[in-house]
Amino acid sequence: MLRYTLMRLGVFAGCFVVVWGLVYSGVVPRGLGDSNLMWVLLLSLVISAPISFVVLRKERDRASVQVVQRVDRMKANLDANRSQEDATADDAAHEAAHPQGQAQGQAQAS
Repeated sequence: MLRYTLMRLGVFAGCFVVVWGLVYSGVVPRGLGDSNLMWVLLLSLVISAPISFVVLRKERDRASVQVVQRVDRMKANLDANRSQEDATADDAAHEAAHPQGQAQGQAQAS
């Protein structure tokens, strides 16, 4: 997952450098007033998204498999914890419903 994120940031950074060079060389028009940096950022984002979608497809699929495996492990752990809690609650309910075992044990001890 970290690898995909870093690769995605790398594609964005590359697009940012290229767009910044094109804007300052005059090939692409500048933003209005002080908005030039925002213009370069937005244009870089718009250009890098489809490039990342195509170029990083295999890495994105690999990252999604890792996420699915992690979610499945977490679900299994939650189910295991839930079943342990249910068993403890069932034992407590059984003891509360049948207290004569404790009372008989105390009467015999006296």
